[in-house]
Amino acid sequence: MNLENIIIRIATPNDWQNIIDIYNQAILEGGKTADTERVTIDQRKEWLKLHEQKRYPIFVAEINSAIIGWCSISPHRPGRKALEITAEISYYIEKNYRKKGIASVLINTAIGFSKQNGIENLYAILLEINLESIKILEKFGFEKWGFLPKVAKIKNEVFGQFIYGKNL
Repeated sequence: MNLENIIIRIATPNDWQNIIDIYNQAILEGGKTADTERVTIDQRKEWLKLHEQKRYPIFVAEINSAIIGWCSISPHRPGRKALEITAEISYYIEKNYRKKGIASVLINTAIGFSKQNGIENLYAILLEINLESIKILEKFGFEKWGFLPKVAKIKNEVFGQFIYGKNL
């Protein structure tokens, strides 16, 4: 697959079902999110609407008119003015398109957008068993900023969560 054929754009409500479908893939696989049951657009509507704001978009990766991944920038503790320089980054790739550089293109886009829009810090919260995601974040200079031990239970196994951050 040629990365030059990928279109990165800001998501619209027409993309919401694809975003949810890709997220649900990660839920079903386990270890990639702390959600354990599939979600619907209705359940995530407020979160999706939050990302219609110019400052906190969801970027989608599209190839041949198909959404193959997404990356969101979310406010950190909305409403607290002093924290507006910090945002959370999340990304999910359709399982048949992983390990092809799509996450890197999305993360790079999100970092550039964040810098241009007054966001000085990005962080990701991820399960300690999500080694692929840790590797990608470290590639972009994210560092381990914190660890919450034994906070997630998936299929009777208990895991911690890392917080990886980057000052832009």
